[in-house]
Amino acid sequence: MTAGSDTVLELLPMVFAAPGEALARAEEVLGDRPRALHASVAHQVIGIWQRDFGDMRLALSHLRRARAWAARAESAEREADVLATLGVALVHAGRTRQGMDALRRGVERGTGHTRARVLFRRAYAWWVLGHHKEALEDVRRAIPVLRQAEDVIWTARALTLRATVHLALGSVDRADADFTAAEALWDTTGQEHDKADAVESRGLAAFRSGDIPAALRLLDEAEERYAKLGTPTFMLNIRRCEVLMAAGLPVEALAEADAAIRALDGIGGQSTRKAELLLAAARAARLADDPQTAIARAALAVRLFAGQRRTWWETHARLVLIGARHAAGRGSGRLVADAAAVAERLVALGAPAAPEASLLAGRIALDLGWTTDAERHLAFAARSRHNGPPLARMTGWAAQALRAQAAGSPRGVLEACRRGLDVLDDHRMTLGASELRARATAQGAELAALAQRASLVSGGPRRLMVWSERWRATALSTPPTRPPADPALLSGMTAYREIAARAEEARMEGKPVPALEREQRRLEREIRSRTLHMRGEAPDGGDRFDVGRLLRRLGSDDGQLVELAVLDGRVQVLLCGRGRVRRFEAGPLAAAETEAEHVQAGLRRLAHPGAEARLPVVEAAGRRLEELLLGPAAAHLGDGPVVIVPPGRLHRVPWALLPSLRERVLSVSPSASSWLRAKETAPPSGGRQVLVRGPGLATGGAEVPVLADRYGGATVLEHDDAAVPRVLGELDGAGLAHIAAHGSFRADGPLFSSLRMADGPLIVHDFERLARSPYRIILSCCDTARFATVGADELLGLVTALLPLGTAGVVACSAPVNDAAVVPLMVALHKGLDAGLSLAESLRDARATQPADALHRATGWAFTAFGAA
Repeated sequence: MTAGSDTVLELLPMVFAAPGEALARAEEVLGDRPRALHASVAHQVIGIWQRDFGDMRLALSHLRRARAWAARAESAEREADVLATLGVALVHAGRTRQGMDALRRGVERGTGHTRARVLFRRAYAWWVLGHHKEALEDVRRAIPVLRQAEDVIWTARALTLRATVHLALGSVDRADADFTAAEALWDTTGQEHDKADAVESRGLAAFRSGDIPAALRLLDEAEERYAKLGTPTFMLNIRRCEVLMAAGLPVEALAEADAAIRALDGIGGQSTRKAELLLAAARAARLADDPQTAIARAALAVRLFAGQRRTWWETHARLVLIGARHAAGRGSGRLVADAAAVAERLVALGAPAAPEASLLAGRIALDLGWTTDAERHLAFAARSRHNGPPLARMTGWAAQALRAQAAGSPRGVLEACRRGLDVLDDHRMTLGASELRARATAQGAELAALAQRASLVSGGPRRLMVWSERWRATALSTPPTRPPADPALLSGMTAYREIAARAEEARMEGKPVPALEREQRRLEREIRSRTLHMRGEAPDGGDRFDVGRLLRRLGSDDGQLVELAVLDGRVQVLLCGRGRVRRFEAGPLAAAETEAEHVQAGLRRLAHPGAEARLPVVEAAGRRLEELLLGPAAAHLGDGPVVIVPPGRLHRVPWALLPSLRERVLSVSPSASSWLRAKETAPPSGGRQVLVRGPGLATGGAEVPVLADRYGGATVLEHDDAAVPRVLGELDGAGLAHIAAHGSFRADGPLFSSLRMADGPLIVHDFERLARSPYRIILSCCDTARFATVGADELLGLVTALLPLGTAGVVACSAPVNDAAVVPLMVALHKGLDAGLSLAESLRDARATQPADALHRATGWAFTAFGAA
């Protein structure tokens, strides 16, 4: 490549406009035996590319050559510019002293406009090192000179950097102003990589202001832009890990951080970024209840940051390391002192995380019984409860609750917990996706537990009932935001359905499916990503739970509601009815979970003929479950209907198997509040009936023709008519729906749990598009009442997706069942409904009509009525 000085100098801005082209052209320049100035520029371009997108060793080699050629060219300005680039590379390589020395010399050698560019890069290095005051000072000196020189690109970069520093210090408004000004400048340039970086920075700003859906959307957009340029995204990975953790997705954040570390190691990339990724991985592991992984990642991060002389970052890594050690069961005076020292250092650095460190020191001191020390640390942490983003205020209210608990003030505990959970409620309602709303509740689990303990000690059963409801199944309190009519989302869901159907067909034919499965997973990621971008529309968390209202409603039916709370590992039975709430203590939750798994295994065996010998074993397990879950409360249930409200971890219990519940009208609800809403939901006018028969059933959905005769004018969808778009259209606003189709539960992605239709799976995401789901819906297939337990005590699955959308009652199955035995049970169930009975009454009577053999009894036990219709 033969070119003039101006043409070669154009390669420098090109490296962030078209990185690949800039690299190729720089290598071409070096192949033409260029003069010294041009060789310096070409080596600098290659060094920048390798520094930011490739091998750090190659970057340093090229940048040293660039400096040598600049010296030969006898250009002080050129040498100053290269020294600045080299200095940043050395800092990223962990050679902090050498890097800052090179930047100092660059500032000394440069003049005017060049010096301003060098100052910007030194400011960037200060930011990487966590020296925010110095970074702001250098960028303050650089911006006026860059503006005077009408240097749009470098002015925009300087504004973006200043905004990023402001965010690190918690000054969101100042950051927004700088980001806005920088974005206006970027719009006038062709700097595609810088523009992608600006979008990423806006995502960071959205996150810092508490807008998680916007943050996820902007980071995804930035990633798409980087992908078009073919450049790595390690800084974006770090930022997305932060957002994922705040969204209640620490396992995904850990996977992303670990994958990025492997990729960075694979190219010999920046050691500064590796340390930051290790810190992100440690934080994620800690939130994912994996303290040993957190300790390992944090300890390595501490060593790297210390070697890089990055005090800000090292201090934050030490905070995570101390927290992980505490979570692993370690507690000592030394750990209290370490946490307190970290808190002091964070205060001196002006870091927003200082209250978090003080809260940790207070927790450890409380564990040791050092109440005086604990009070000092917690008092400082509690100051953050009135200011800052939601999660920072949650830290403050948690500290205030612990202070009140240590002082023996149940009233103070309850007030702090109430205020803290109100903050988190407001935050949750900014999230449109039901998954994010459910997962976000994990951040309030400690406050909810503290309040329940305080209620148990001082308030009696009625108050315990209120606090048991306060943080149970909150994702069902309001409907999720309806997915937008996004053409890309709709197209993705259609493509997903087609690919999933093709994969299922290939499996049945014994053909290999890896390529189809890869495409299915890609489409799942795309659908989920777009769904998580939705912002919440509801202004509040719905009506507050009222015990009096519940008792009045139960009294009108002469029924009782049994809410199971878990405190310190034991089941507390709250029996509501006959105008009062009574408390009984039952057994250990862990033992009940184990017994429930044994029962599920027994029901799976009984679904096949010839397993009659297992029936007494399953019935004995049912008796043990009753002792563990109801205890002495079983003797006080009376003769009327019973509603069971279990914690999320007991969602797979077949409640009709328990002796005291076996012959009565029984329904299950995720919460008492959810049951009340269902009870007060009016059926739609018209009461349309919709009967759906999916493909591949052993019985062919034999109950559907019988039910069609019973209901006369029902809409029947079968064969090609049972396609997802048609089925959704008919289900919307129906009074009664019966779906006979294969069910599939996805523990790894509960919102992709599905019912098999003629054109592929009908997934939970599809149901969320309904304006109003059917008032009553019967799912006569396996595994439709299975859920994933997430957050504090939330359930994600088919049934819980329907309840907030207008469905008042669901009959679904929690275990594999025998298809042939299901048919007469369903026919009998609809006979009861046609006679005016509720779902729970009809299911009770339908069980009684079935043969007494093990197969039919197990089938009846596997089905549960949810809600109140």
